[in-house]
Amino acid sequence: METPTANFDPAALDRARKKAYWHLIPLLFVSYMIAYVDRSNVAIAKLTMVRDLPGFDNAVIGFGAGVFFVGYFLLEIPGTLLVEKWSARKWISRIMISWGIIAALTAFVGSHLGVSVKTVEWMNTAFGWKIGVSEFQFYAIRFALGLAEAGFYPGVIVYLTHWFPLRDRARALAYFFVATPIAQIISPKISNLMLKIGTDEVVNGVAVHHPEFLGLEGWQWVYIFWGIPAVMLGVMVLFMLPDKPRDAKWLTPEERDALEKNLAFEKHQAGGAGHLTVLQALRHPKVLMLATAYFFIVTANYGVEFFLPSILDQWYHLKFDTLTWLVVLPPCVALAGQLFVGWNSDRMKERRMHTVVPIVIGAVAMALAPLTQGNLWLTIAAFMIAFGGLKAYLPAFWALPNLFLTSAAAAGSIGFINSVGNLGGFLGPYVLGKVEKVTGSFVGGIYYLAFSMLVSAVMIYLLGLGKKETKPAA
Repeated sequence: METPTANFDPAALDRARKKAYWHLIPLLFVSYMIAYVDRSNVAIAKLTMVRDLPGFDNAVIGFGAGVFFVGYFLLEIPGTLLVEKWSARKWISRIMISWGIIAALTAFVGSHLGVSVKTVEWMNTAFGWKIGVSEFQFYAIRFALGLAEAGFYPGVIVYLTHWFPLRDRARALAYFFVATPIAQIISPKISNLMLKIGTDEVVNGVAVHHPEFLGLEGWQWVYIFWGIPAVMLGVMVLFMLPDKPRDAKWLTPEERDALEKNLAFEKHQAGGAGHLTVLQALRHPKVLMLATAYFFIVTANYGVEFFLPSILDQWYHLKFDTLTWLVVLPPCVALAGQLFVGWNSDRMKERRMHTVVPIVIGAVAMALAPLTQGNLWLTIAAFMIAFGGLKAYLPAFWALPNLFLTSAAAAGSIGFINSVGNLGGFLGPYVLGKVEKVTGSFVGGIYYLAFSMLVSAVMIYLLGLGKKETKPAA
């Protein structure tokens, strides 16, 4: 096989890089934004969902929010490898269509999902469970949603390595990752408008009833409304997302050639552990350490994301309108942090401290949050800084695996890191919900999340990857 060289037209490469940004990132951005809303809108929907479903409390919501990540874990690595070996376009399209349908079905928890009382009673007896029909339906559909979405997030990370050279990668990842804070900024107010359907509220001293729409409550419309765009985007991806530069009709032959040669040369230069098999990569100490570190930070991330509205509601007893305005403020800091880290990390060619420093700052803010009770704006400020730390590190962190792995080994390890890490998405909400149920307070759970963030930062720092000007190492 011919050894890749750096013999390509720099001008054509620059044109190809710019076109890749404009043709790929917007579609992937919107797709991830909708995916994230479908994954996390239970945080808003639960505010009225628990009123209509007897037996639902913070422990049930926390477990159901987290069981998503168990299903996610099971198919994450196979899904990521399919993006590398088969077709990103077809696999991502399949993911989005199926998750959109399942997300919308969450609206019918407690009514029309076909699970009988006798079936649940039998499972309670067989497995020693103590759950009702509605809880079982909620857990089952959240698990199925995790199965449906598995492979999307790490698949896109791998997909972007097929298009963006190393100098662009953290920035491209940042543009993709900011979909999550954008989703958290946009979705609460939209969901709040639907949440009022079927509820009563007092306006200027007068009781007002908002009637049901088509026989469904507001929390049900939250799930349906956000599930539909995922299906539509899945169809768009099938027709608009080219797998590799060679498939892009919007690149000239010269641009395709320059981009593919540049990517092949960088892949060859990575060397070292890049030539490991997938199974060897999954046993690599650095991969295992990255996966563990990611587990601890994800634990904190989803713990606070799923319960921030409930924390503010418990501490300050706010109206929905006020609450849904306040919960969009922390993601604003996360948005700015991700863009800055992606840009500055590429500019300085440094990944380690761009990962560690935001996490440490966020952990300190998280630990201080319980001390701000009684002062709403101090509380919001603490969670704003905590959210910044929980999101800003991402572009630099996901640039780390490709510093020592390439091809299928990189794809498999990214899927592994994400799947193991996202099990923290089960633990975080479960711990926070369980602690609140047992103690009547979220404080103990918040301290646990802050500690989890510090553990993650220490592990990434000790790993030593991504120092400035450090060459790839085995």
